[in-house]
Amino acid sequence: MALLNIGAGNSDDAFYRYKMPKMVTKIEGRGNGIKTNIVNMVDIAKALARPAAYTTKYFGCELGAQSKFDEKTGTSIVNGSHDTAKLAGLLENFIKKFVQCYGCGNPETEILITKTQMIQLKCAACGFVSDVDMRDKLTTFIIKNPPEQKKGSKDKKAMRRAEKERLKEGEAADEELKKLKKEAKKKGTSSAKEGPVKASSSKKKTSGSDEDRTSPTPSQADEEEADDDDDDVQWQTDTSIEAARQRMQEQLNDATADMVMLPTDEPEKAKAETKANESLENGNSTARGTLTDELKKNLDKGISAKQFQSLLGSLSGSAKEKMTALFEALFGGLEKGFAKEVSKKINYLSVAAAQDEGSQLLLLQAIEGFCGKSSSSALKEVALVLKALYDVDILEEERIVQWYQDGLKGGSKNSQIWKNAKPFIEWLQSAESETEED
Repeated sequence: MALLNIGAGNSDDAFYRYKMPKMVTKIEGRGNGIKTNIVNMVDIAKALARPAAYTTKYFGCELGAQSKFDEKTGTSIVNGSHDTAKLAGLLENFIKKFVQCYGCGNPETEILITKTQMIQLKCAACGFVSDVDMRDKLTTFIIKNPPEQKKGSKDKKAMRRAEKERLKEGEAADEELKKLKKEAKKKGTSSAKEGPVKASSSKKKTSGSDEDRTSPTPSQADEEEADDDDDDVQWQTDTSIEAARQRMQEQLNDATADMVMLPTDEPEKAKAETKANESLENGNSTARGTLTDELKKNLDKGISAKQFQSLLGSLSGSAKEKMTALFEALFGGLEKGFAKEVSKKINYLSVAAAQDEGSQLLLLQAIEGFCGKSSSSALKEVALVLKALYDVDILEEERIVQWYQDGLKGGSKNSQIWKNAKPFIEWLQSAESETEED
């Protein structure tokens, strides 16, 4: 059976993962009893993750004809004779209204019915919640016949998370066991080396009497064990000024303690170090500002991707400074439409992310820094930005997940960016687990 990409906008993408069967229709009956049978409506509805009754009813509403879907036999009937091309066009409208996310265009959405009897589409990829136009005739049918909730989806996710945690714990235990084995081997080799030395020393003492070879007394054994324990302990001395003063006060009397002078130049050294660090930071910010101005000047000229690639190579500064400066040059001062602007500047970001292996992580860090500095509107669109860059293969799944996990462990783990990116990360991981199961 021929397969088509879901959504007319994705028809030219050969690697698009969401597909549906090509519609097959059959004209049945004659005269007033003529009708159109959509033969593979069940397979189409399954690919769209929507009940077949919804699509059949939508055809009837749009064509002004009676329609019926038989749950037992799986037959979809629309009264009248209708061309396959016409029905395929209506199906495309259904996909735009009731399947695809209004934010990112992903067809992996779930129908939600609010308490106020409004219909929404929740995207599993970007987390965007789309409000469906309630003026459409099909909305009344959907509210009266709500979709069945997916059973066991939370349990499956919990099982997958538990399995991943179990594997991580098992790997950690294996590494710990390997370390213990290595330490045991090292101790064994060291004891084997010491063995012949001890034997030779015992042979030299052949002239000694039996009394000389008697076992040591308990007190001697305790002293030897204490010496061995002392060898394992590494003693450290506090060399700070306050500790030196305290030791001096304990050892000397009041008269001699006042005569001893301690050096007081350490605070001055600390001040000098902080001034040096501040000057270094100011220098970095000045250099980054120069990079930003240079990039912005060339980007305003409308240089091509190849020219931009050579420009990045000619600029001085670290890869991180270049990436940060690029984001400031491309999106500095932007308040709304962050995701749209990223889509417009996708060529420049593609060149920047292809510089070396660590460029993708630097790009993600630049997104994080920009969202942290800019308005809340850009922060809300972080999932849309990640998906846009993922769809065109600028960002790989492993790099995105690594950046997300490092962010949760880092100092900014309470940042709102991780909460907004979480739906997209969960979608990535669930899609990966589904492909592994298939």
